[in-house]
Amino acid sequence: MTFADTSVLADFWAHDPFILANGPDRTYYLYTSSPDAPVVTVYRSADLRKWVGPTTVFTIPEGTWANPAESPWAPEVHEFEGRFYLFTTLHDSTRALPVASDGTSELSARHRDGQVYAPVTRGTVIGVASSPLGPFELLDHVGPVAPREFMTLDGTLYVDGSGQPWMVYAHEWVQLFDGTIEAIRLDAGLVRSVGSPIHLFRGSEAKHLRERTPSALSPVPYVTDGPQLRRLAGGGLLMLWATYRRTGATAEYVETMAISRGGSIEGPWEQLDVLVDGNAGHGMLFTTFDGALMLVLHRGMGTPHVRAQLFEVVEDESAGLRVIEDRSDLYA
Repeated sequence: MTFADTSVLADFWAHDPFILANGPDRTYYLYTSSPDAPVVTVYRSADLRKWVGPTTVFTIPEGTWANPAESPWAPEVHEFEGRFYLFTTLHDSTRALPVASDGTSELSARHRDGQVYAPVTRGTVIGVASSPLGPFELLDHVGPVAPREFMTLDGTLYVDGSGQPWMVYAHEWVQLFDGTIEAIRLDAGLVRSVGSPIHLFRGSEAKHLRERTPSALSPVPYVTDGPQLRRLAGGGLLMLWATYRRTGATAEYVETMAISRGGSIEGPWEQLDVLVDGNAGHGMLFTTFDGALMLVLHRGMGTPHVRAQLFEVVEDESAGLRVIEDRSDLYA
C-alpha cells in the first residue's frame, strides 16, 4: 500500500466510524457509510494520521429484503475464526412496521425536532469476506439478524467466555419510545440468530437522567445507539453506547457507558458516566500496534460536517473507561 495521495480525518465525512487494527499487514481500516452512494467504504492508514481511500467494500445486492437505494448505517468489521465479518444496518423505508399501540389506539413517536416518526423495516445484516477490503457477501438475503418485526440498528459482535457469539443491538426509540439495548445469540457461522432476544436495559436508565425529576416535560424519546462491548481486566463487561443529553430545549449526542460487573451479558447492567460529550458519540474501541487503547467516534451529529475523532483511553474498573488524551493531533 502506498500513501502518495492521502487525507487526514478532518478531510472526509465519517459517520459511525469503526476502526479495525489488522495485525498481519499492520494497517488500520476505518469503515463508514458514504454520503454519496448506498455503499460501505473503507479508508486505510499505517499511522492513524494519513489515510488512503475511500474504497467500496460492500454494495447492497439486488433481490434482498433491503432497499438498495438506502445507505447502510454503522458498518463494523470483526475478525472471527479466520474470516472477516461485516455488520451493517440496512433499511426499507417503504415497508411499514406496526405502529405502537396501547391496545385501543395507536401511538406516534415524536422526536425533539417535532417530526412524527413511524416504524419502518430496519435491521442489521452480516456479510463475510476473506480480507478486510472485502468485497463482503451477505450470509442471509432473507431478513435481518434480529426479529424482522423489530425496528433495530447498530448490531455489533460479542463473543462470550464459552465461545458463544452474540449480536448486541439497539431497538429503535421510534418503535418503543424508550429505546433499548438487546442481545441475541448467533449460530456458529454467524449466519442467523438462535433463540429469542434478551433485554439488557432501556435508554431512560442512562445515569445522567437521574439528575432530572420525572414529569410531563421529561425528555422523551430515549435514544439508544451504537453498543460495543469490552471485557475489562478485572472481569467486568463494559458496554459503550450513545444517546442524547438534553438541557432545556437543547440536546447533544453523547457517548456513555454501562457495566455488567459480574461479567455476564445478561447483566445486571449498571449505568456509568458520560465518557465524551459535545455532540459526539457512536464510539468504538481498538488497540494500536503500539498497545494504546483508542476510542474512535464521530463529532457533529446531525450536521453536514461529521468527522471521526480519536481519544486515548484507559480502563478503570470502577468508572469503566477514562479519557487520558484527546488525539486531535491526528485529526488535521
